[in-house]
Order: sequence, then C-alpha cells, then structure tokens
Amino acid sequence: MTAVAERPANVAAQSQGSIESRDFSFYYGTKQALLDVSLAVQPHSVTALIGPSGCGKSTFLRAINRMGELIEGTRHTGSMLLDGDDIYAPGTDVVALRQSIGMVFQRWNPFPKSIYDNVIYGPRINGVRGRGELDRIAEDSLRRAGLWEEVKDRLRKSALALSGGQQQRLCIARALANQPEVLLLDEPASALDPAATQKIEQLLYDLKSEITIIIVTHNLQQAARISDRTAFFYLGRLVEADTTERIFTRPAQKETEAYITGRFG
Repeated sequence: MTAVAERPANVAAQSQGSIESRDFSFYYGTKQALLDVSLAVQPHSVTALIGPSGCGKSTFLRAINRMGELIEGTRHTGSMLLDGDDIYAPGTDVVALRQSIGMVFQRWNPFPKSIYDNVIYGPRINGVRGRGELDRIAEDSLRRAGLWEEVKDRLRKSALALSGGQQQRLCIARALANQPEVLLLDEPASALDPAATQKIEQLLYDLKSEITIIIVTHNLQQAARISDRTAFFYLGRLVEADTTERIFTRPAQKETEAYITGRFG
C-alpha cells in the first residue's frame, strides 16, 4: 500500500477524496472513545456526523487527518483510508496529509495577520514565492469561499476586523488554498447568527462538487438541509449510516429514531 507521503504533487487532480474507516477504534489513555467504526464516505458529497455530546463524532472527525494524536496518550486500532491508502501507515507525511485533508473548527481561528496573509499562509510555507501566483491563489480561494467581493478592497487589513461569519469563511478559504481533497468541519456554524449560517451552508453546498466534505453538527435541521448522507454515532459506536433522507424518515435502528425525534440527546 502506498503511503500518503509518496503521493505525487498533483494528487488533488488525480484523486477522488474518498474516506473509509475499517474497524477503527480510538483511545484516550485507557478510555475507548470509538469502537470498531467502519464507515465509507463517498467522494464529492457532504456527509453529516450526528449524535449526542460525547458520542465520538468529533473524535472520529479529527482522526481523519490525525489531529487526535496531538493529544498525549492517544492510540488507535484499525484503518483509516484516503483513496485506499492508510493515513496511519509508517512514513506518512502528516503535514502533507493535513493539507490534503483540511479542517475548520467550531470557533473561527484566523491568524493575527492580514486577510491576504491568512489565505496564502499554507502555499507560502510550501514554497510558493511568486507574487503573481500567490495573488491568484488568494483570489481563487476567497472566491471559492464566497468572500472575495466582501474583502477584495481590504486584503491588507487585519483578518480579526472581520465579522464572525466572515472570519469562518476566511478559515475555509485558508484551508482551500492548500487544494485539499477533503474538508472537515467541526460545528462550523454553531456560534454564528442565522444569516451567517445560511452563507456557510450555501458555501458547503457549492463546494461539494469539488471536494469531499464531512461535517459534525448538533443541528439536525442543518444536517437535513445540506448533507447527502448522514452517520449517527452513539456511545462511541456508529449506529447506522445511510442517505440523509432515509436516516431522517426511515431509520433502521431504534436508537437513531429516538435521537431524530428528540427523545434523547
């Protein structure tokens, strides 16, 4: 099996962005947070991970780009595959992996730099030096994030002066500048007002034709609006995964039905 580190530079153009876990378990010390999760995520789609607090969905999301292992004492068993390659294989370039699998967190976290410098941060670290190329990447990423028209006349101003919704879209643009195959989002709109939330949801709908999107959300209406497939987690286990329409109208498992109808969670 080819390690992620050995992928060619133009991997984003060649790969589909499929994610698959096989009997994947994750531990924080002696506590098992995920129990033998097997889930296939279809490329170029939006998959929502739902479930009550503490059910393992955020742990699973962070395991997809190995963010979880930044916590001391964690370990895993099983496999997590990107386009068929195990991302935990020896020799994997984790920095390159996190460029291929970008992540946006619940609370927006722009760098205390200009809007422009935030977007081109990744490409510049990766050796892009030409001003014209950096300008192109900045504009393209901001356009894809639906932010260009709002900020094109103040690219040199501080990113921290933007509204919360704009800062979150800037964080998405910063991730997109690395040309990821997959974009992970952990409750990206939970702290935003309805208007900003709608912009994020429209953005994700537009982006799914280009990349694979996996989103953790507590908002069941949001999951129903934007996702193609939904996976329900409970007590560290994947209870079921199916099309969003089936999960919300004809769930196969009683636990899923109870959660969807508000009987717990």
